[in-house]
Amino acid sequence: MASSKAVGAGGAAGTPVAIELDKLSLEQLKAVKEQADAEVNLLQDSLTNIRSATARLDNASNALNDLSLRPQGKKMLVPLTASLYVPGTLDDADKVLVDVGTGYFIEKTMAEGKDYCERKINLLKSNYDQLLEVATKKKSIADDVGIVLQAKLKQLAPAQ
Repeated sequence: MASSKAVGAGGAAGTPVAIELDKLSLEQLKAVKEQADAEVNLLQDSLTNIRSATARLDNASNALNDLSLRPQGKKMLVPLTASLYVPGTLDDADKVLVDVGTGYFIEKTMAEGKDYCERKINLLKSNYDQLLEVATKKKSIADDVGIVLQAKLKQLAPAQ
């Protein structure tokens, strides 16, 4: 017989609710397992998105550092998209346009642009750590439900 196992789930208004897994039917266990697996997959996708956003901001910060070292009037290729570049000349290395999302750009000094990138990177890293903790807990719940489900299926197999 499976040991009495309880897992936490979100209740109304985010309050945790303990679910005794041994008291659930096979169908209910399967549904809980599927939901937990779906949540884990969603959280993994979010973690991947945060990692890629952090990498893009790291690249932007490095580009700002590189740009600040170039002399005024320097000829360079300016990226319009990820694969389209046009020739240009560096006019004022102290002023940069910062993409703040949804097509909005703000003119900032080089120092402010670097600071913006660093603050965003720190925020994303903090969010990543919190999300990783939640994903780990959800994965643990999915694993616990899977163990109880396997045990119940083994119990039913000899009876048939």
